[in-house]
Amino acid sequence: MLTVPQTAALLRTFDNILILTHVRPDGDTVGCAAALCAGLRSLGKAAFLLPNPELTDTTAPYFRPYEAPEGFTPDKVVSTDIATVGLFPENARPYAERVDLAIDHHPSFESFGRENIVRPEAAACGELIYDILSDLGPITPEMALPLYVAVSTDTGCFAYANTTAQTHAVAAALLRTGIDYQTVNKVFFRTKSRRRMQLEAAILNDCTFYDRDRVAVLSVPLSLMARIGASETDAEDLSALGPQIEGVDCAITMRELRPDVWKMSLRTGPRINATEACRLLGGGGHAAAAGCTVEAPWAEARERILAAVAQVAPDYQR
Repeated sequence: MLTVPQTAALLRTFDNILILTHVRPDGDTVGCAAALCAGLRSLGKAAFLLPNPELTDTTAPYFRPYEAPEGFTPDKVVSTDIATVGLFPENARPYAERVDLAIDHHPSFESFGRENIVRPEAAACGELIYDILSDLGPITPEMALPLYVAVSTDTGCFAYANTTAQTHAVAAALLRTGIDYQTVNKVFFRTKSRRRMQLEAAILNDCTFYDRDRVAVLSVPLSLMARIGASETDAEDLSALGPQIEGVDCAITMRELRPDVWKMSLRTGPRINATEACRLLGGGGHAAAAGCTVEAPWAEARERILAAVAQVAPDYQR
């Protein structure tokens, strides 16, 4: 496993670089990729991001300026905030065996790169990218803005339990570059479309509770998305909704990706290790935030994830 100085030294030897982001890209993977791309370009490198077909309206503005042109052939491939090749978008699958450097912060990271660096204690992969870029040279506003997106979104605007003193120190350093962080905060944390509000209302209305009301299951079937006319942007970060319910320390958000294919997103307190629960179903992540995918009808998928939670919870009450 590489150190930060070793990673920076390795990147100095790279050129014609393609940077990968994960499926259903969030602010961390997009922000890390964009910031790294900006940093590499500041060194005179040719660097681009592999187009990601699942970008939302909120993340796309940080991604598009660095998107690879059609026909770009990389000499080196780097992944950011991706724990496993199973999270590669379809167009990234051809690069599964040729990732030259993988940069991540998930405890479930599978070290699939030829070279790897991981920092499981980091709240966001953006913290690690910040240290790497700082070793390469000065942090410019072009790097700082997407890094702020990365760090702020993976910590819920610094409200989640994963936030540390180091997270705040990195954010403060980014703000000192003069970036427009107010717009980031407004767009990502203080603005909701009417469809988003309708979606939240419907999800909460049908929410079910288990384990003496400590476990909540929130379902987002395709039929609900279609009925409301919700877009991917409207459905972004729905997993943050359940943990706001008083008394809930394990929120399970079931999002139907395709008919009978459910993406499970767990947000938990210290009583339940989300990674251990999701690992039982082939997923992973962090102790307080993890995910997995289950292919089954809704009722069966729900029972599978509840059984996994019951297996790792010390005092689960059926």
